[in-house]
Amino acid sequence: MACTIEISEKPKLNDPILIEGLPGIGFVANIACLHLINELKAQRFAEVVSAYFQDLAVTTDMGGVRTPISELYYYKREDKGRDIIIWYGNTQAMTSFGQYELCGKVLDIAQELGCRFVISIGGYKKGEVQPVPGLYCAATDGDTLKEAVNLGTKIMVGHIFGIAGLLIGLGRLRDLKGFALLVDTPGLYPDINATRYALTMLVKYLNLNIDLSRLDATLEQTKKMLEPFGLIRNIVEERKKEEQQMRWFI
Repeated sequence: MACTIEISEKPKLNDPILIEGLPGIGFVANIACLHLINELKAQRFAEVVSAYFQDLAVTTDMGGVRTPISELYYYKREDKGRDIIIWYGNTQAMTSFGQYELCGKVLDIAQELGCRFVISIGGYKKGEVQPVPGLYCAATDGDTLKEAVNLGTKIMVGHIFGIAGLLIGLGRLRDLKGFALLVDTPGLYPDINATRYALTMLVKYLNLNIDLSRLDATLEQTKKMLEPFGLIRNIVEERKKEEQQMRWFI
């Protein structure tokens, strides 16, 4: 097994948009997509398993185990708008080969369901972040870039690492359109402020009515999901380490 997908349902969707929500800088995409899943009551229809995920299982209080996951959810709109596929998980692949394979498999499934448009979300790491963070975009083509810029974003200049960049790049090679939405963040811990701004822009583009008042609960849910896999470091412990290191300079 390298990368396999177990499909429990093959929904009939109307010109769906694929939205990526895997862990990355500031965990912006992860929190945003989990909130969409919760608020839209999206249905899980596929699970992706890769040999390039972390090679571990985390035990639960009841003696069970949890493994790295990557899942696909769908949401069928009642307003006859474009349906949504949400790609959510608690890990990316650990190697470049695994990333390409993982991304390719998910795009295969999405295209089989009629997807022609993809959106990735990510954090743009900054040393200092303003209360109103900057938002940036990169797109597969000029027309899509104009749509993203009209949301209030600036054009991204530089590199977009991981799935957030790869999904858009590989999508373009498959004649899919789409854009990456990036938000300023310090990047070390789950950034609810950056997520709020990313979601505000995203739901505006998708013409969705999403309640953001429960975003704090989604943040706590994300922490519980990621901490056992070592993806989120304890803030108090990290601050103590920083203070200890700084003593050498006093």
